[in-house]
Amino acid sequence: MNAFTIKDLESLSGIKAHTIRIWEQRYSFLNPHRTETNIRYYSNEELKMVLNISLLNKYGYKISHIDKMSEGEMKEKILTLSNAQAQQERIINEMIQHMVDMDIDAFEAVLDRYINAKGIEKTITYILFPYLERIGILWITNHINPAQEHLVTNIIRQKLIVGIESASSSIISHKVALLFLPEGEHHELGILYMYFLLKSRGIKVLYIGANAPLQDIEYVAKVKKPDFIYSHLTSLASNFNFDKFLMKLNMRIPSLPVVLSGAVTQSYKKKTPANIYLKKSLAEVMEYISLL
Repeated sequence: MNAFTIKDLESLSGIKAHTIRIWEQRYSFLNPHRTETNIRYYSNEELKMVLNISLLNKYGYKISHIDKMSEGEMKEKILTLSNAQAQQERIINEMIQHMVDMDIDAFEAVLDRYINAKGIEKTITYILFPYLERIGILWITNHINPAQEHLVTNIIRQKLIVGIESASSSIISHKVALLFLPEGEHHELGILYMYFLLKSRGIKVLYIGANAPLQDIEYVAKVKKPDFIYSHLTSLASNFNFDKFLMKLNMRIPSLPVVLSGAVTQSYKKKTPANIYLKKSLAEVMEYISLL
């Protein structure tokens, strides 16, 4: 069983911790456990309950009404939600539930059903990316157990690669992007999603992959002359020195724009070299892409 904190529930469900505490006081559907130091923690089943309740509440059901429903009635009501956004959120909630249960067959089945109905590009845009954002895999990886992360990320990686292979664009662009992950970084989902977005916008992508030495990036950049270089840093080794990394990037590739995003960039306060740009949020990344 997982032990989720109230902040985990807030991140995964979108319901503020303050509201969850009020629900606990007024209604019977949540009964958190407590540590020896009196800190709340929640089980898989309580996480799934909050996901279902938050979805029903968001789309018109009062909490007092939901509190009287059985688990089966909740699921029936969720399936009747006709709003397109509600249906997407229901699917994402199902994926989170299957992830915490480590029911990988069910997790992949949810994705495959949506792919068969809507196609791989819409699945990536409307399901996979919001899912990755919700569980924090793109930016902060603390919400979930590493074993759960590895199981689901391997499936998602496969789907992203299929999406990249099938992506096309009516836009004619002569820009070229060089994408890589530095030595010690093996989390590919963020950079693969960027690959998909760029290719979908007609931009040619040179993808070096994970754990790439900077001398390799320098060599490819000199030979292929891309318009910019991009890397997404999710979870690096404890001995990774970001200051030295920036300095070496600037020394080896001083004349090309280098864009960096991911969790490592969020807390960085120092001035960067003139050719290096940090995108510290998903919104900044999406704005950058829209301007290419």
